Amino acid sequence: MTNRINLLILSTIYEILIFVIMENLFGNRLVSARKMAGMSLQDLSDKMKNVVTKQSLNKYEQGKMKPDSEVSILLSNVLDVPVDYFYSSPGIEVKLDNISYRKFISKISKNEQIAIEEKAKETFERYLELEEVLNFDEKLEYFIYDKLIENAEDAEDAAKELRKKWKLGYDPIPDVVEMLEDKGYKVIEIDAPDGFDGMKADINGKKVIVLRKSQSSNEDVVRKRFTALHELAHHSLKFSYNLSEKEEENLCHAFASAVLYPEDMARKEMHKNRFRFYQNELVFIKERWGISFSAVFNRAKQLGIINAYVYKQFNIGYRERKFHLNEPGRFLSREKPVRFERLIYLGLSKEAISVNDAAFFSGKTVGEFRKQLQQLV
Repeated sequence: MTNRINLLILSTIYEILIFVIMENLFGNRLVSARKMAGMSLQDLSDKMKNVVTKQSLNKYEQGKMKPDSEVSILLSNVLDVPVDYFYSSPGIEVKLDNISYRKFISKISKNEQIAIEEKAKETFERYLELEEVLNFDEKLEYFIYDKLIENAEDAEDAAKELRKKWKLGYDPIPDVVEMLEDKGYKVIEIDAPDGFDGMKADINGKKVIVLRKSQSSNEDVVRKRFTALHELAHHSLKFSYNLSEKEEENLCHAFASAVLYPEDMARKEMHKNRFRFYQNELVFIKERWGISFSAVFNRAKQLGIINAYVYKQFNIGYRERKFHLNEPGRFLSREKPVRFERLIYLGLSKEAISVNDAAFFSGKTVGEFRKQLQQLV
């Protein structure tokens, strides 16, 4: 009898908790949307021209008040999310573990970091829910390197092992992001400030990579290729505890460069003991291998092709010519994650999801999604 009473009490408590959580669905989603926008409560109130006070917004988030339809639409416009976003509960709750940013290059504020992680969580909630709906599970070929990384030579060996395991040979990698998706890494890109390049994280044993979305179709992709491989290094390599954070970051750079431009080919093309690089030569290397001028300089120094003094002079000339702002040459590659979007259209074609579902998974309104929807077959 006592056990039955205890079970009844537990069941009642569970139902109350579920009710409370569901009751505050709008509030929880408002918090998420505000964080994604990188706003404080006061920022949001200001953006709304003080139509809603900071105190009222706080009550919305706590579930103590509910907005009317006009306020919901205004919140939707200011926070750049569909109105439906506030009333749709994620099918999968995501927690980002073992987060690592590309440091010493990425320069973001705490609010920007919160916004980036919230955007990543929200996107992966949709991504993983869609996989579950489609019962879709591809083979994972994660690269794991068990030897301890202590110096640049170790990073070089790890890059060679990657090329061997993934059967890349000595050829240029046509599309790094596509390669990572093919191997099972979940890659997304988000709108983020220029100070952010990328980050990696784990979600329930799945390895994910987040990149900054290109601002235009003409944007140079070599930085994104490098960042994706840098985050792969964080996923795959084990570093000595004696290394500082900066040393570890530099070894991730060394790994990414070595994967992009394998040692044998770099030595063959650049030769040894040189004192000059000419712009046309650097453009040839960049457009063949998809690696930036600055990464070529680092690669040459790493392999002993140039010494520290020559390396310093190259970098001085690089800055003087403002190549850090607009580097000559273009590598022809998309470097755009497509797997998530491909799954959405696969679900539609199999009639496993509706157009409304597809719009939700794509993060668009139904109207926006229908405009881009063209059924060919």
